[in-house]
Amino acid sequence: MRWPHCRPLLLPLVLLALLGGCRRPTSAPDEKASAPAPGSLGTVTVKGSDTLVVLGQRWAEQFMKDHPGARIQVTGGGSGTGIAALINGTTDIAMSSRPLQDAERQQARRRWPRGPVELAVARDGITFYVHESNPVDSLSLAQLQAIYLGDARNWKDVGGADAPIIVYSRESSSGTYVFVKDAVLKGQDFTERAQTLPGTAAVVNAVSLEPHGIGYGGVAYARGVKELKVRVGEQDEAVPPTPATLQSGAYPLSRELYFELPREPTGLTRTFIDYVLSPEGQGLVTDAGFFPVK
Repeated sequence: MRWPHCRPLLLPLVLLALLGGCRRPTSAPDEKASAPAPGSLGTVTVKGSDTLVVLGQRWAEQFMKDHPGARIQVTGGGSGTGIAALINGTTDIAMSSRPLQDAERQQARRRWPRGPVELAVARDGITFYVHESNPVDSLSLAQLQAIYLGDARNWKDVGGADAPIIVYSRESSSGTYVFVKDAVLKGQDFTERAQTLPGTAAVVNAVSLEPHGIGYGGVAYARGVKELKVRVGEQDEAVPPTPATLQSGAYPLSRELYFELPREPTGLTRTFIDYVLSPEGQGLVTDAGFFPVK
């Protein structure tokens, strides 16, 4: 078929025009869309202990203010959840309110031959809470054990009023749960009557609303409840959970709180941890109601 009105050079010119039209237009030098995005220092994920989560968020907020471009993501879920994430490689730092167990350490080492690394970042005390109207001011470790094993079911069994003891506990993935099981129950199982709650804040809230309740958690969370003094033996002096008794070791239920890492930290992770352990970072520990590491 002939195209009588087309000149011989028309087709090449049309092709050149089409090819030129396929090129990406060049932006003007002052166009914001062409400017590179601000440089990012990277992201560090921090996951685990509900006891540490509020403090972890405070560290992250202040660190990101001082380091624009850095992103520190902090979430809770319990120490066990954080440690599982560490082992399977889905977090940079696991927050834990207990040391790694031998089996967990071996699992982590199989994946991370140069790790794991455990760093104490704060100190805490485990306190037992009762309602503010409860006349009981102190309990011995043996009495606490009896309550959480289910052997003591009425407050009159431990020097209180004639009323049933309503027991609150943490979920089994919690490092606080593990600490109480080891330090108070000596490895025995919690009573089936214990109501399991997802976090220390939930335990404190439940006890504040239940005149006959008892629960446990970190000292920093005690708001609107009474903290019990603790006696090691029945005839021993009852010790309150104060900064002085926790630092000296006189209070029998103190512990360290940890960052667990797959290996020695580098880069942004190292910079963040250096901040956490700095005087400024440890100052936030005190502000949050915990105690600095020595």
